[in-house]
Amino acid sequence: MIHTTHSIRVRYAETDPMKYVYYGNYATYFEVGRVELFRSIGISYDEIENQGIWLPVSDYKIKYIRPALYDQKLEIHTYVKKIPGVRIEFEYEIYNEEHIKITEASTTLFFLDAKTGKIIRCPDFLMEMIEANWKEEK
Repeated sequence: MIHTTHSIRVRYAETDPMKYVYYGNYATYFEVGRVELFRSIGISYDEIENQGIWLPVSDYKIKYIRPALYDQKLEIHTYVKKIPGVRIEFEYEIYNEEHIKITEASTTLFFLDAKTGKIIRCPDFLMEMIEANWKEEK
């Protein structure tokens, strides 16, 4: 398993008139989590793309438990719990300042060769980084 935690503060522009985070903005929070997870294993999203690999989202599921509110500091926990093949699955949990879980979600992305547009297996350079950072689930 690979796990990373990243904090973000809810900005006013991300909220609706009730000062709840607008539901569509959670996808952006999860993207931040994915980018930071890759960074934590030693590679940026930009470097992956520069290697000719795109990672489009093919599935997105979310459960809203409680609202996130304007100016709250949120913790985004991002996990990869399975070694990737042609797909990589991310799981997320968001906690508020009181350490209460407010959201859980998952996304599935697949590896796409940018030149051919064909789905491929996780490239070796990335698989080596994933395996080097893999920790058994506790």
